[in-house]
Amino acid sequence: MIKISGRAMKYGNNLDTDVIIAAHRLTHGSDVDSIFQFAMEVFDPNFHEKVSTGHTIIVAGSNFGCGSSRQQAPEVIKRSGIKAIISDSMARIFFRNSINIGLPVFIVPGISSLVTEGDTITIDLDLGQVVNESSKTTTSFESFPQFMMEILRSGGLINHLRTKSQQGAVSE
Repeated sequence: MIKISGRAMKYGNNLDTDVIIAAHRLTHGSDVDSIFQFAMEVFDPNFHEKVSTGHTIIVAGSNFGCGSSRQQAPEVIKRSGIKAIISDSMARIFFRNSINIGLPVFIVPGISSLVTEGDTITIDLDLGQVVNESSKTTTSFESFPQFMMEILRSGGLINHLRTKSQQGAVSE
């Protein structure tokens, strides 16, 4: 059973990958350990401070992660300490890039109107539920297919493939 808990960091609509990590920061290289401190630097200068005080779940409006297919965007968010992202809707490439690196992301239409900054949230992946512990409300979402759950449990696609490869080598 996978449950993720944390306090909500609330954002609006159309938060794009260029805001999550600016293109000029990529001149430092795409090594996430070198650039994660620049995540959300212009849009939310208090981002890292919030994460350090337990705001580890991003709740957003529609079209989260739109813009370029910059794979560093979900990587810097995850490296910063964010445990999950829940939004009303999400750009498909951002969604898939997030799953591939083991960052749980959820599309839950209407979630942005049910959560306020600082609410305590628990996400139950197996039950497909988001529980707002602060307001005592529960919202359901479509559970992930088994293969996506395996990727998340492995910590990302590369780890998942590595594990599968090792299992294959052992069984042969």
